[in-house]
Amino acid sequence: MPSASLALTVSAAPAGATIINLVANIDGAQETPPIATPATGSATVTYDDVLNLLSWTITYSGLLGTINNAHFHGPAPVGVPAGVRVSIPFTAGLTADTLIGSATITEPFEAELLGQLWYINIHSTAHGTGEIRGQVIPEPGTLLLAGLGLIALAARRRPRHS
Repeated sequence: MPSASLALTVSAAPAGATIINLVANIDGAQETPPIATPATGSATVTYDDVLNLLSWTITYSGLLGTINNAHFHGPAPVGVPAGVRVSIPFTAGLTADTLIGSATITEPFEAELLGQLWYINIHSTAHGTGEIRGQVIPEPGTLLLAGLGLIALAARRRPRHS
């Protein structure tokens, strides 16, 4: 019987699918090289491992320039630049917005994403190579719940002595 914590990480999806919750905190300090900017952002990202569907809601504000591009990049650890993996649709000319979208990704891209090797980059007219960036990582609550579930399973399997 699956643990309660594992059940909480799964939402409505095709049979056998797991919805993986990811997040990103986005700022200029994570750019390569770092950018001094008041701009910040955050992202909530989900990944359906059966449909290979990546979905996102990204909010940003305070850009020094106006947005002129946005992407998921990878594979790269923190502080290392990488190529574009998925383009993020945006409305040009804004300094703040919420970007909502989805895309189907390949199995190799899935491995990069789940290996924490993707980042979100928002480019602006002031910083064409990117004004703010954030590494996409598992949602802390999801990791905690999964870890607690594994501990509970291990405890149940441990032989009991009387």
